[in-house]
Amino acid sequence: MGTAKQQPVRQPWVVGVSGASGTPYAASVIRALLAAGEAVDLVVSRAARLTILDETGISFRDAHWREDLAAWLGTGPEGLDDVRYWSAGDFAAGPSSGSYPAKGMLVVPATTGAVAGIALGLSKDLLQRVASVTLKERRPLVVCVREAPLNGVTLKHLVELDAQGAVVLPASPGFYAGGSTVRELVDFVAGRVLDAVGVPHSLYVRWEGELGAAARRPDRGE
Repeated sequence: MGTAKQQPVRQPWVVGVSGASGTPYAASVIRALLAAGEAVDLVVSRAARLTILDETGISFRDAHWREDLAAWLGTGPEGLDDVRYWSAGDFAAGPSSGSYPAKGMLVVPATTGAVAGIALGLSKDLLQRVASVTLKERRPLVVCVREAPLNGVTLKHLVELDAQGAVVLPASPGFYAGGSTVRELVDFVAGRVLDAVGVPHSLYVRWEGELGAAARRPDRGE
């Protein structure tokens, strides 16, 4: 008798969305992960639901998360087959355990409160718990903080996250890639988040040492 072929283990990236302004950054990251063929586990904090509603007009509901996520990303529900959603209050969720085979976590955007909770290991909701698990398992963690200005306490927390092995990546768009629209600047930040964990994408034009090259791109009509 032959042996049954073992199915490959699903290894998702966990995307944590906190309540900071900047939910388009999260949407861009999720779209790019799916385009790269990556599996995604999604955690949306309670505060983030309010921010999504405020910034997009879309209600993000547990019972209708697939339809709401499709509306937020501007895609069809059929493109979300490899997405799992976990409620922010579900401490029994798969990613809350170190034995869950996640590749790592991207917190996009991150509030200063989420930064503090992760740095101090508070685990007050699933987002913070998964981030703590990611650190203790020595998996990649990117914290895309979106706040200005930053006070001394938050700066200390960011230094602590760096010391624990996280990548601290401010939501700070660069203009050398030729971005001039909001979508292009958002995609630049999302692309840098994915660069930090080695996920391929085509979200922005990379610097190649030639001044003005981005402005002469064919899609700019030059």
